[in-house]
Amino acid sequence: MQFLFTDHMLDVDRRELRRGSEPIAVEPQVFDLLVYLVQNRDRVVSKDDLIASVWGGRIVSDSTLTSRINAARKAVGDSGEDQKLIRTIARKGLRFVGTVRTQPNGTEPAHITGPSPDEIHEQLRPALPLPDRPAVAVLPFINMSGDPEQEYFSDGISEDIITALSKLRWFFVIARNSSFIYKGKAVHMKQVAEELGVGYVVEGSVRKGGDRVRITAQLNDVVTGSHIWAERYDRDLADVFAVQDEITEAIVAAIEPQLYAAENFRAKRKPPDSMDAWDLVMRALSYYWRVTRQDNVVAQALLEKATAIDPHYGQALGVLAASHTFSAHMGWADMATIVPIAERAALAAIRADSEDPWAHYALGCVYLFPRRFEDSLAEFELALRLNSNFSLAQGYYGLALAYCGRWEEADVAARRALRLSPRDPFSAIYCGIAAYAQFVGRNYDEAMRLSREGIRQRADFVGAHRVLTAAAGMAGQDDVAKIALQELRRAQPNISLAWIANQMPIRQDADREHYLEAFRRAGLA
Repeated sequence: MQFLFTDHMLDVDRRELRRGSEPIAVEPQVFDLLVYLVQNRDRVVSKDDLIASVWGGRIVSDSTLTSRINAARKAVGDSGEDQKLIRTIARKGLRFVGTVRTQPNGTEPAHITGPSPDEIHEQLRPALPLPDRPAVAVLPFINMSGDPEQEYFSDGISEDIITALSKLRWFFVIARNSSFIYKGKAVHMKQVAEELGVGYVVEGSVRKGGDRVRITAQLNDVVTGSHIWAERYDRDLADVFAVQDEITEAIVAAIEPQLYAAENFRAKRKPPDSMDAWDLVMRALSYYWRVTRQDNVVAQALLEKATAIDPHYGQALGVLAASHTFSAHMGWADMATIVPIAERAALAAIRADSEDPWAHYALGCVYLFPRRFEDSLAEFELALRLNSNFSLAQGYYGLALAYCGRWEEADVAARRALRLSPRDPFSAIYCGIAAYAQFVGRNYDEAMRLSREGIRQRADFVGAHRVLTAAAGMAGQDDVAKIALQELRRAQPNISLAWIANQMPIRQDADREHYLEAFRRAGLA
């Protein structure tokens, strides 16, 4: 992948920085720092982020960090005084603020990133209808500690509350990734409600100091514009799990008092033995949800540390297994190498906590690609019984159904995942799954539409490129199929009929032959 900005070109694969046609010599750490800033240009990157990603979590002095930032600025024609491209955000971190074009190696620019196209797309989105259950979005709690390195802690509080609410079958809870797009933004509750399709919004703040924590939380009824409930908690840090349970119970009691009384709800959790382990898992999740190869590696390293501290921490083991399976599904790691590692972690997670949905989701992914279809479907279904609002499990359940030829059920599952998390980095993948389901059902126009939407959201998602190529081939749109195949070959250089036949776990012979014939028509050998 190449990033183009001002008169510079940053080539990630070749590890080259050029100004025009002239190469610019940069140290490896400076190059990695530049790549990380450009890849994460949609947000402020903290010192902790840089150390974890560029230095692998090793201790780095402030002077070393400052010298590398200065060198990065100098390499792209910027300075600490001008800050035209790399801007310092006081007490927060750094952000790359230049306009960036991206393109695969050796091609013309693919697209320009900037606010205008996304803003236009958002304006065209209709308001989502309310579901038939109380629909709730938990916004990221605000970090009031004055320390940007504590962001992960307030995010972790929010994430745990989302998880607890999500396990309640009578609630419709928006997935974490869609709620978190509002992090750091001043937005009206009505806008949140319309964009996420909810009737209730939870917001709050966290202030951590020493061994004490103060958490405030507020529940808003968006329809009436009223505050239903608010509370403040001052506790020892060791009591943070109890506070999360109290907040969750209060939300349930305020929204559905009769159900609360009937069900005698209490959040079922198996907390870790160590707050340090929980701390590491929350840091890991903040990287995992960024959906990049480098961040996934950082997340795995943090999760390994968490399981070393607490070998029986179910969530840590479950997320670790999920991280490995996702890296294989995205083509970042070899499937044959990853499957045994992920399976061991998922089974260990289930032994530690059989009610951890992450573990069952990861095991469902593990079983899918060796064609253990019934085991895969059973694990996804169990994950969804434990957490019916788990968008990742919904999406990959749809993929397993599609590979089994049950395309209509697959389409329902993928679209439910999109509804649970309508503003999600994973939504490109859900679009790709829905596109493949439509292809299996011979609905080629809809398969192409959904594939294009997946590619629009994530140009490197090879699954959507595959479906677009196949659907165009079967639809007789030869020109579209030819261009789509060219893009597919850039995204997946090893694509071939033999690879599809051997690597894709398509259960029915007729469905496999249908897919292969589509690629033959598109020109694949």
